[in-house]
Amino acid sequence: MTGIALYTSVQVSDTESLVMKNTGLVKRIAYHLMARLPASVQVEDLIQAGMVGLLEAARQFDLAIGASFETYAGIRIRGAMLDELRRNDWTPRSVHRKTREVTEAIRHLEEQLGREVRDVEVADHLSITLAEYHHILQDAAGCHLFSMDELLETGDHILEQCAAPQDCPLDQITQSDFAEALAGALSQLPERERLVMSLYYDEELNLKEIGQVLGVSESRSCQILGQATLRLRARMREWNDTPMEK
Repeated sequence: MTGIALYTSVQVSDTESLVMKNTGLVKRIAYHLMARLPASVQVEDLIQAGMVGLLEAARQFDLAIGASFETYAGIRIRGAMLDELRRNDWTPRSVHRKTREVTEAIRHLEEQLGREVRDVEVADHLSITLAEYHHILQDAAGCHLFSMDELLETGDHILEQCAAPQDCPLDQITQSDFAEALAGALSQLPERERLVMSLYYDEELNLKEIGQVLGVSESRSCQILGQATLRLRARMREWNDTPMEK
């Protein structure tokens, strides 16, 4: 066997090994996303898209960079699933519009008041009932365009770059600035919203489990997640200022 053929054989073997060892990661991420998606979304479709992301991650991963493969692969897997969801966007235009309005209202009120805005204040500002506002929050938590994953789409791109060698000092500064801004925005969330975000994204609990931890209903935990998501989106506006469609 020639040197080139041997090198290629080793590469294929390493790729297959990484894929086989991490198929469970694909399923875990898929079922975690499914917790806030409608029944019309099939988990098999997410898993299939995630496997493509896993394969790409395995082919591109470089052990020399010192990053965890699971961390790197998780980013690529989640990104592939979100791409699949974007291609089949089920969210009505009215949901996109209302959620944009809430995000802008939160940003405006917090700048005006200089503090965390309460849900009743946002509802009053939008001239809607508190029940209507809570319904929008539930839509926001379930709408992938306004999920934390979409909010961090820019962040995912930066995290992918963090898992690869960097030659440009400007890229490294951008990554550091984004991470610092995100950490600051997260740390300044109201305590309950911060806890829900941590339980959902770090501990990977579903909304029903989060409700049990907080002693509230599943729908209320969904509302809190939606509120936290939109508050973060409002505060991270400068990192996510591309025009939103629909």
